Amino acid sequence: MAKYWFCVKHHAVEGPDGCPPIDRLGPFATEEEASRALEKAQERNDEWDNDPKWND
Repeated sequence: MAKYWFCVKHHAVEGPDGCPPIDRLGPFATEEEASRALEKAQERNDEWDNDPKWND
């Protein structure tokens, strides 16, 4: 199974031989999922910021 990462330093999708782990998000199953890594992270942050369990 291929795995992909998103490099936050270069804003690019990488394979297993990419940048060091500290600079990457993932792994993801597809290149498309990896390309949306920042969007997905923002969606999760928004969900957590608006979670009523954390705002009581």
